Amino acid sequence: MHMPDGLINAPVSIGAGVLVAGAVAVSLKKTKGSLDSQTAPMAGLVAVFIFAAQMINFPVAAGTSGHLMGGALAAILVGPWVAVLVMTVVVGIQALVFADGGLSALGINILNMGIVTVIVGTLVFALTMKVLSKTKSSIVAASAIAAFISVPAAALAFVIEYYLGGNATYDPMTVLISVVGVHLLIGIGEAIITALTVGAILATRADLVDGARKFLPKQKLIIKDSVVS
Repeated sequence: MHMPDGLINAPVSIGAGVLVAGAVAVSLKKTKGSLDSQTAPMAGLVAVFIFAAQMINFPVAAGTSGHLMGGALAAILVGPWVAVLVMTVVVGIQALVFADGGLSALGINILNMGIVTVIVGTLVFALTMKVLSKTKSSIVAASAIAAFISVPAAALAFVIEYYLGGNATYDPMTVLISVVGVHLLIGIGEAIITALTVGAILATRADLVDGARKFLPKQKLIIKDSVVS
């Protein structure tokens, strides 16, 4: 999903960069003054975890592999606004330091992996929790569903960008079937990693999970090693 330079033309790449800049500006405004002694370290830990996890590829199909995107995971753990900032930093460092994705495609890569996944993950998680019981198991299940759907959503965003400004000669429908099909498989790995991560944190400090604070009753949140009654 890390696109190289030249795959998408300049107008679409610039347009994606403008959208990213706007999303980051709004996120900074929304999070101003809200990063306290608990949420700020959590955001840093989430960024480090996603950065490291994205460096590990897992086999998907013959000749292809995938890796964690992490947008849905970040949104569930620290909220969508902080998640946008976390994902922007992660994808930006990967491009600037490790040349993982082209610099001219940085806006597109952040848009797809860091904003589309956060938005879709947040919406799917919230909608799923509306119909599930308010338990820790439901949080884990909703997290997995949100993570799974966020991956092909990001792939679909790429297909749209390719249709609008792709420099290659592949038929857009062929690209749609190929890219989205592979990312449906990658989404399974994303869902498993997200569910395991969220589940592990819920088991010890549910109060650190933004999604849990929004949907679980207070008595099910563990705060300072004690259960709120």
